[in-house]
Amino acid sequence: MPTIFSKIINGEIPCHRVAENDDFLAFLDISPNSIGHTLCIPKLEIDDILDLDEETYKNLMLFSRKVAKSIKKVIKCKKVAMSVIGLEVPHVHVHLIPINEMKDANFSEKIDIAKSDFTVTAKLISDSFNSI
Repeated sequence: MPTIFSKIINGEIPCHRVAENDDFLAFLDISPNSIGHTLCIPKLEIDDILDLDEETYKNLMLFSRKVAKSIKKVIKCKKVAMSVIGLEVPHVHVHLIPINEMKDANFSEKIDIAKSDFTVTAKLISDSFNSI
C-alpha cells in the first residue's frame, strides 16, 4: 500500500510544494515545528534512509541542502536544522526546520499556521530555490 508521501508525489493528496526535480520533492510539513518546516523526500518509496543506494542518498542530501539554503534566505532564523527520524511515515524524509533555539527542533512542540501562511511561505521558499 502506498505511503501518504507516495500519494502526495502522485498528486492524490495536495501539499504545499516548495521544490521538485525528477527524483525528489520538498513540501511544507502540515504539522510544523516552525514556519518553513519542510520535508524533502525521494520519489522512490523506501522506508529507511540507510536502505537508499549511495547515489540516491547523496543526491537527497544535496537536494535537501539546496532547499535548506532556500529556507534560510526567506525565513528569519539562526539555522536550519536537519533531522531524519522516519518513524511516523515509512518513507524516507528529511526534516528541515528553521530554528532560533534548541526547543524549535523538539517534535513535541508544534505550532498552528493559517492556510494562507502555508501558501505564502511555500511560494517564498520555492522562488528562493529557483533562484539558487
